[in-house]
Amino acid sequence: MQTMIDITTQLSIIKRGIVDLISEEELKEKLQKSAKDGKPLRIKAGFDPTAPDLHLGHTVLIQKLKQFQELGHHVIFLIGDFTGMIGDPTGKSETRKPLTKEDVIKNAETYKKQIFKILDPEKTQIVFNSQWLSNMSAIEVVKLGSMQTVARMLEREDFKKRFNNHQDITILEFYYPLFQAYDSVYLNADVELGGTDQLFNLLMGRTLQKKFGQEAQVVITMPLLEGTDGVQKMSKSLGNYIGITEPPGEIFGKIMSVSDKLMLRYYELLSSLSNTELEELKQGLKNGAVHPKDAKVRLAKEMTTRFYGSDSAIKAASEFDKVFKAKDIPEDIEEKVIAIQTDYAGVVDILKTIGLVPSSSEARRLIQQGGVSIDGMRVSDINLRLPANKNYLLQVGKRRFARVSIKKQ
Repeated sequence: MQTMIDITTQLSIIKRGIVDLISEEELKEKLQKSAKDGKPLRIKAGFDPTAPDLHLGHTVLIQKLKQFQELGHHVIFLIGDFTGMIGDPTGKSETRKPLTKEDVIKNAETYKKQIFKILDPEKTQIVFNSQWLSNMSAIEVVKLGSMQTVARMLEREDFKKRFNNHQDITILEFYYPLFQAYDSVYLNADVELGGTDQLFNLLMGRTLQKKFGQEAQVVITMPLLEGTDGVQKMSKSLGNYIGITEPPGEIFGKIMSVSDKLMLRYYELLSSLSNTELEELKQGLKNGAVHPKDAKVRLAKEMTTRFYGSDSAIKAASEFDKVFKAKDIPEDIEEKVIAIQTDYAGVVDILKTIGLVPSSSEARRLIQQGGVSIDGMRVSDINLRLPANKNYLLQVGKRRFARVSIKKQ
């Protein structure tokens, strides 16, 4: 129960890895009242089902929800099936194409299955905002629109840029943050979590709650997790993602490929290690008591176990060792350098350019058959792109290897 955990400890756990907390004093007051009344806080996080599969970047928020859950608070996982059909304009330079109802339903079902790899299903309330937003009358929608001004909306950086560049902004896009804010009103949220790019929308929730006579929610933002390249935010389109439905060996191998610095960031935002254990790990790495590779293996095992169980994690670790530790690869691998003009190079083009395959069609065929690996990880996406200014070990079949350095000119 959260009433058994002192406020200082709760704050220490909640504040781990966060960017914004608006405000800490309000959160402390809510936690104190919660402990006094024996009533859990209502913690909300919304996810628009824009893609069928989640990656580790999405789980940063889910991990924070889990921490609240373990502190005894009530977690509300909101699937934005209604707002998903509008399309979140956050960070977009043009009007986004909305999803179809069929896409939303399909993706939402996938989300429901995936989140319980982390959250306790018996302690998680899943809601769909179509339940209340689709039933709003025209008068209610008009009233909602009257609660905010165009000038306030144009304070949002992406809207401001599009307005100044004479690019279209639909009235419907203005309604997106209002609908998200109304979700907090309907659910009477005490705390709302979101990425740093969602700060405007989250603060809108505070504004609307006050106008509806409710106590304003506390806003907590989490950082956007960098992908395996350590630079760009994790994204499937950039090819730097770690999908939670990828095979265990790929999850394990991709985590082993990240830098030591990024490894610690993953620990802070994704791991279930306690704050004390995390500090001990950092100190061990600093004084040499813990080798970075051992720490990385520990993290890779934890993430793989989370999504596939301990047996799969142990097997993935063994297979990784077989390739890299047992030296089941040639010692004298040819090294290649590829110069590109962009930030990323497609894996199909790379394979053809360095001569590991005779043609692009052969590269695609081998990838689809599971015959291509990068840094010990089997490649399954023919559209995968690799970040520039990094080195890679490519393998085709059992005997063809090449070390590739991709340089941006």
